[in-house]
Amino acid sequence: MRHLSFRRYSAIAVGTLLASTITLQPATDTTSLHVTFDAEASARSSGGRSGGGSFRSSPSRSSGGSSGSSGSSSRSNSPSYQRDRYYNGGGVIVPVPVGPGIYNDPYRNNGYSSGYNGGSNNGQASTTDSGMGWIVGLLFLGVSAIVVFGLVYMALKAMRSGASGGTALDRELNNDIVTISKIQVALLAEARAIQSELSDLSLEVDTDTSEGLLQLVQEAALALLRMPENWSHVLADSQTVKSREEAEALFNKRSIVERSKFSVETLTNVGGRVSKRDRFKPDPGEDPAAYIVVTLLVGTAHDKPLFSQIRTQEDLSNALEQLASLPSDYLMTFELLWSPQDPADSLTYDELLTEYTEMVQL
Repeated sequence: MRHLSFRRYSAIAVGTLLASTITLQPATDTTSLHVTFDAEASARSSGGRSGGGSFRSSPSRSSGGSSGSSGSSSRSNSPSYQRDRYYNGGGVIVPVPVGPGIYNDPYRNNGYSSGYNGGSNNGQASTTDSGMGWIVGLLFLGVSAIVVFGLVYMALKAMRSGASGGTALDRELNNDIVTISKIQVALLAEARAIQSELSDLSLEVDTDTSEGLLQLVQEAALALLRMPENWSHVLADSQTVKSREEAEALFNKRSIVERSKFSVETLTNVGGRVSKRDRFKPDPGEDPAAYIVVTLLVGTAHDKPLFSQIRTQEDLSNALEQLASLPSDYLMTFELLWSPQDPADSLTYDELLTEYTEMVQL
C-alpha cells in the first residue's frame, strides 16, 4: 500500500511539473478567420445623401416671399387686428338718434313754436308732428341697434375664427401635428442611370431654401416614376405624430438607420453644405452590381398619413405622384438617400437581403 501511494503522489508531481512548462498559444488562423467573417458580414456600399428643412419653422413659411401683401393679409386676419378694428378708434360710427325737438322759426309765430301759440289748429299740427317724430326716432334707434349688434357679432366671430386658426387648411398648417413618410425603392442594376441623375440633382439644387428643397422632392420622385420597369422591391410607411419634437426625433432616427447601411457617404448636400469624398475604393473582388436602393424621407404638415402600405406597382406610383405634387406650404423637411452612389460600386443581392431586410418584392 505504501508503494502504491508513493507511485500515485510521484505521478501527480511529475504531471504538474510538465504542465507548468507548456505555454498555450492562440491559433492565428482562427483570429484571421473571425476578422474575415466580420468583414464579409458588414459589407456595405457607398451612399449619397441630400436634403434640408426643419421642424422648428417650415422653410416654405419662414422664407421671405412677398412681404407687402402677405403681411397686410396676416395682420387683417389676426385677432388683435380684428379687435382693434372694431374697438380701437378706427371703427364704425353709429349715429345715435335724438328725440324730436321743438323747431323755432324766427319768421313764424313770432319766434315761438306753434305749440305755444293759442291757435287750436296749429297746436294740433304741432302735437301730430311731434308724435310722428318720436315714432321715426324709435324706428331709427331700433335699426341702429340691429346694425350695432350685427357688427359686434361679426367682430366676435372673426376673433374666434382667428383664435382657432381660421380655415381647416390654416389649422392643419399651424398646429403641431406632423406626418413622417418614407418610401424606399430597390431598382435593378439596369437603372444605373439614376445614380448620376440623383448625384447631379443633389449638386445643383440649393437645399437651404424652400424652393430648392421642393425641387429636390419633385425631381427625385419623378426620377423613380420614369423607371417603373426596374422596380423590384419596396418599403413604405407614413406615420402621424402629435408634436414637432416627436417628429424630429422620429425623422432623425429613420435617417440614422438608413445612413448606417452605407460604408461611406461619398456625396452629401444637406442644408446647402456640399461634401464629396473621392477616396472611396470599391472592392475589386466584389460581385457585379445587381440593385440600386433609393430612399425618400419626408416630413409634412399633414394631419393624416399620406398613404397606407404599398404592395403593388400601382400603389407605389400613386404615392410617388403624391410626393411629386406636394404643396410647398406642407413641406417641412426632406432627405434623399441612395446607394450605391459611386458608379464603380455595387450592391449585390446578398447585401440587399442583409441590409434591407424589411423590403418586399413587387
